Amino acid sequence: MDGGRKTRAARPVEAEVLIVGAGMVGMTLAAALAGAGLSVVVIDRADPAAMADDGFDGRASAIAHGSQQALAGIGLWLYLRADAQPILDIRVSDGPSRLFLHYDHRALGDVPMGYMVENRHTRRGLAALAATLSDLTVLAPVGLAGLTRDAAGVTATLSDGRRIKAALAVAADGRDSRLRAQAGIPVTAWDYPQTGIVCSVNHDRPHRGVAHERFLPAGPFAVLPLTGDRSSLVWTERAALAPAMMALDDAAFGAEIERRFGDHYGRMRPAGGRWAYPLGLVHADRYVDRRLVLVGDAAHAIHPIAGQGLNMGLRDVAALAEVLVDARRLGLDAGDHAVLQRYERWRRFDNVLLMMVTDGLNRLFSNDVAPLRLARDVGLALVDRAAPLKQLFMRHAMGLVGDLPRLVRGEAL
Repeated sequence: MDGGRKTRAARPVEAEVLIVGAGMVGMTLAAALAGAGLSVVVIDRADPAAMADDGFDGRASAIAHGSQQALAGIGLWLYLRADAQPILDIRVSDGPSRLFLHYDHRALGDVPMGYMVENRHTRRGLAALAATLSDLTVLAPVGLAGLTRDAAGVTATLSDGRRIKAALAVAADGRDSRLRAQAGIPVTAWDYPQTGIVCSVNHDRPHRGVAHERFLPAGPFAVLPLTGDRSSLVWTERAALAPAMMALDDAAFGAEIERRFGDHYGRMRPAGGRWAYPLGLVHADRYVDRRLVLVGDAAHAIHPIAGQGLNMGLRDVAALAEVLVDARRLGLDAGDHAVLQRYERWRRFDNVLLMMVTDGLNRLFSNDVAPLRLARDVGLALVDRAAPLKQLFMRHAMGLVGDLPRLVRGEAL
């Protein structure tokens, strides 16, 4: 109070789009929209400096070719390319079987299948890009105290008392999305009896840009190339056994890696920290509500098999950005339900199909049943020899199949 006089509340910050969640999907969407001239505010409870720290997230993400084109289209790839490792080939095998499936990038025009980029580099690149965009405001760390949505728009009240008014709110707040729950959107969800163990590993021999996915009885075991003589390990282990693996010292942990992967890369040892994540599937029954839209893990979260989780989120970004930019050009309200339903119709089929495929593959391969093992091995060998089918699967892996947004096609937004 100032001498007993009433003080006027600060005027709210106004924007066209409010994004809740400054993770990789939320910030990529923010950069895409702001780069196209929409005013955007992003809020997050976490400190941006902490999110960019090496110890915050030890994962690396596969960026499919189509996703890379989208990131290039919004200007982000300039900040990532120096730390991006091209994926030239993909080799899929079933345990110790000599039968395997090999994707060679030269079969589709001699462009990489995709890239591996450590999440810390992506977060730092997004922060650098955001700093160049005058239409983008990032408020963090700050909590969301309340959000009202009505016919006129959305009003967010932050934990520090500030208010934000916008036409649309975007939930990019993860698989346990608070905004999704507050909107009463049901989810289909289940847990897998598996834990994902993630770390970087150093090895003696070069990886030559080859990504390996080996299916073991406990689950897929992926060794994915990073810059230098390093790889990203995504090790799916039985949930009951994972704590014991995490407790091993570096030498014993490396020996367990070599026991599962073989001697392809010589001696392998973890580099830096290790992280363990429970694995599960989450899918929202709908992606939109009144002046609210879900993207990324808030809409869907899948098993890490095939490394498609972030790519699904980036295709969400490309589709939603296109829908909102087109609506703005036509003078439409960004929060109009018909506008948002176009996004939901566009993305739902692709997401559901990929969720079914990844769930089915995990269930099919995460066992040691002899008849299934034989069928799997024969199937991999047959696909490897069927050139047209193999090329279709390669295009799927590159994110180049389906009704693609302009950004994914390599076109301007």
